[in-house]
Amino acid sequence: MGLTPDSFSVVRVLSACGRLGDLSSGEWIDRYITKIGMGKNVFVATSLVDLYAKCGQMVKARGAFDGMHEKDIVSWSSMITGYASNGLPKEAIDLFFQMQKENLKPDCYAMVGFLSACARLGALELGDWASSLIDRHEFFMNPVLGTALIDMYAKCGSMVQAWEVFKAMKKRDHVVWNATMSGLAMNGHVKAVFGLFGQVEKNGIRADGNTFMGLLCGCSHAGLVDEGRRYFNNISSVFSLTPTIEHYGCMVDLLGRAGFLDEAYNLIKTMPMKANSVVWGALLGGCRLHAHIQFAELVLKQLIELEPWNSAHYVLLSNIYSASQKWDEAAYTRSRMNEQGMKKIPGCSWIEVNGVVHEFLVGDKSHALSEKIYTKLDELAKELRAAGYVPTTNFVLFDIEEEEKEHFLGCHSEKLAIAFGLISTAPKDTIRVVKNLRVCGDCHEAIKLISKITERQIILRDNNRFHCFVDGSCSCKNYW
Repeated sequence: MGLTPDSFSVVRVLSACGRLGDLSSGEWIDRYITKIGMGKNVFVATSLVDLYAKCGQMVKARGAFDGMHEKDIVSWSSMITGYASNGLPKEAIDLFFQMQKENLKPDCYAMVGFLSACARLGALELGDWASSLIDRHEFFMNPVLGTALIDMYAKCGSMVQAWEVFKAMKKRDHVVWNATMSGLAMNGHVKAVFGLFGQVEKNGIRADGNTFMGLLCGCSHAGLVDEGRRYFNNISSVFSLTPTIEHYGCMVDLLGRAGFLDEAYNLIKTMPMKANSVVWGALLGGCRLHAHIQFAELVLKQLIELEPWNSAHYVLLSNIYSASQKWDEAAYTRSRMNEQGMKKIPGCSWIEVNGVVHEFLVGDKSHALSEKIYTKLDELAKELRAAGYVPTTNFVLFDIEEEEKEHFLGCHSEKLAIAFGLISTAPKDTIRVVKNLRVCGDCHEAIKLISKITERQIILRDNNRFHCFVDGSCSCKNYW
């Protein structure tokens, strides 16, 4: 008919493309609106930012954002939430500060994006500061804001504050309840999870799939196999819900951690859907924990078929071989990685001090206080030895001399972050560290003693769970 769409039509179509993840159609519309000169429209340009962010194209999203002639709060919010949801928390935080310089008050979505970024980095001080920019009453009345604040506190290991927000909220939908249960589970408060679940239906909230994710994760972290089996069966038999692949993954994780590898494998084989890499990866984690090499080899074949490009699977199998001192098999696995151009994801830890997030890689010497950090590590090493600590060198996963192994263990990223925290904060202050990988057994033992020697509470969140170290003990009870 030869009609030219108006800006409202274009915004709706771009929004639909974003929801569907239809990048190619979105790019075609981008070229079209540039051609007809509609790209200067703030609503159209913001929709482009949102489209690219939802399709994971953050470079293009930033290009569209920077090219805007004018930006409203929705434009800033779209970019901030895009960074946060695409695993770029530092960029989200930096952009939030830029928005502050423009004297723009954050709306609900900008705040949710910022709090999500803080949660990912364990940046409690920043999250606390940001929450002060909005009237506290708004958090208690708005379930979206309240959930984001609960999630931030929980993922920063401050469950007391998360619980206070939950209790103060005037409107609690099922998302709020689920977020609180999930936070309690990840922080190891399993009895509280069960207690909260008992209140869900009493408060007129119907349990959904995410409710049971919190329950099953809590059971997995505490090794409560019988309880986990019961809740898993109740999903369908009592609540008439259909278990999803995520529920099956939680059960495989629970059974694998507890050593029920045969049962976990049989569960995978009898699932009504094809197992994905997350489910097989959960079983591989159980194989690592219990050093079951034959099972691990079987599982790895499934993972390579699903994700031939993912180096993490090869690394985990290599680690299992190395822990059993099967150096030839470990070397062969690593050589297969090298042949395919794969690289291991490096261990990385973050710590927030005075509102600034500091990042450390394994063996990192790039920090401005690097010399003082390593001096502190040397001091700790002497105190640890005096306390009877001996490095568990089988956690260095390649065949080198024992002395060299001890050196490698001493500069793991979480130890660097903790040493930095010790020299940069006041005595008795809690140290909070986030790590992208599972903490190794040696670091776990060392940090327990460090908490006792320094009389500090050390909260470490790895990619499995929270570890709260106090006076030589860990909240995980050595089960992670």
